[in-house]
Amino acid sequence: MKKKKRKINIPPRAVGVLCILLAGLGFSLMTFFVRLSGDLPTMQKAFFRNAVAAVVSLFTLLKSSEKISIKKGCGCDIFFRCLAGTTGLIANFYAIDRLNIADANMLNKLSPFFAILLSIPLLKEIPSKADIIATVVAFTGSLFIIRPTGNAMEYLPALIGLYGGFGAGTAYVFVRRLGKKGERTPIIVLCFSLFSCLLTLPFLIFNYRPMRREQWICLLLAGLFATVGQFSITTAYQFAPAKELSVFDYVQVIFAALWGILFLGEVPVPLSVIGYVIIIGVALLRWKRNLNQPSDTE
Repeated sequence: MKKKKRKINIPPRAVGVLCILLAGLGFSLMTFFVRLSGDLPTMQKAFFRNAVAAVVSLFTLLKSSEKISIKKGCGCDIFFRCLAGTTGLIANFYAIDRLNIADANMLNKLSPFFAILLSIPLLKEIPSKADIIATVVAFTGSLFIIRPTGNAMEYLPALIGLYGGFGAGTAYVFVRRLGKKGERTPIIVLCFSLFSCLLTLPFLIFNYRPMRREQWICLLLAGLFATVGQFSITTAYQFAPAKELSVFDYVQVIFAALWGILFLGEVPVPLSVIGYVIIIGVALLRWKRNLNQPSDTE
């Protein structure tokens, strides 16, 4: 008699956590290769990062023989996911080129706290008092990274990096809405990638800078790892809400700091480290508090 194969049921939370960890690795390598690509226009880097993701997501859809279409009622959410994600990505790339990559990643990882605030009007999810306090403390921690001075030009890249976190947080909330409506991950990634390419294409045409072979390789690798991160994080937020995954998202900062120390000679300044500890510490406390609460995916 043939033995029946045992079906392994993986809890939605566990799938979400695994995906978010993979996303952290992918996005940290994306920022690393974006930095290695050198002094190229931000829009040029953004275009190639999204062009790779567009090709991969389109290939995935064609291979699966699924219909390439947006589900009814998802069009508006797709548009705002694309708009917020694209502007946030451009801001993040601008910050990566001008800040320590660990600092740029940390500012981008304020996205879960922005997601808490945006979940109120968009998902009708009312945060607890503890979540509100955690958000205030996290943004206080960000001041140690931004380090505002009398000269606005000195901390402008950090403020733009902060907007990158806002854009990412907004995008994640819309991904969550789309997940609840049953929209597929490849469709969400394809729409975002095509939207980003179309938005950055005019800048690429009128301000294109010729690239060396090494720069081509770096941008293609950045696009490849960004695609891994994009698919992973889109999938993660479809399996579990932001409140359960946010703490694992910070593994990206650890990876980014590691690449910066090992390959770029970047050692975060003490004030930045204080900011990291405050933000990650608050995220950890929030996660532990919410760990035993029932998930809306179960």
